[in-house]
Amino acid sequence: MKSPENINRILIAVEDSPYSDQAIQYGVMLAKKLGSKIALVHADDIPVSTPYIADPLLSETPLMIPEIMEIQEEASKNLFKRIHEQYGSDVEIANYIKVGRAQDEILAVADDFKADLIILGTHGRTGLDHFISGSVSESVARKAKCPVLIIPKPGV
Repeated sequence: MKSPENINRILIAVEDSPYSDQAIQYGVMLAKKLGSKIALVHADDIPVSTPYIADPLLSETPLMIPEIMEIQEEASKNLFKRIHEQYGSDVEIANYIKVGRAQDEILAVADDFKADLIILGTHGRTGLDHFISGSVSESVARKAKCPVLIIPKPGV
């Protein structure tokens, strides 16, 4: 494991949430202090396997899966734009938009980026909610090849 002085590449997993915002703040602060590069990764889940989604009772126009994926990608780009506007002048930032299970994509990007540290927020789910949805941060921490910094949900 690298010493803290040799953390040159920090990967931050992001989503549009307060949990992610705190992780970004920590990551940028660390990158500035250590002179590190940052990569952001956002993973969109693969849409459900139906060819379209609509509520016929509301007379909604169906959305095809490619349209849903375009909407997700546009939302990811807007998220990255907001982050770059807020922090881009402070540190060098690269972006990765992935489609798939968040934990798998985070770990794949960590390998590709050769991350020395992964930072991500946690929703702090417990009980049945944790059992059903699992924990991305927990899975990443177990399988990562580098240290993982998990930022707890705000107010904890």
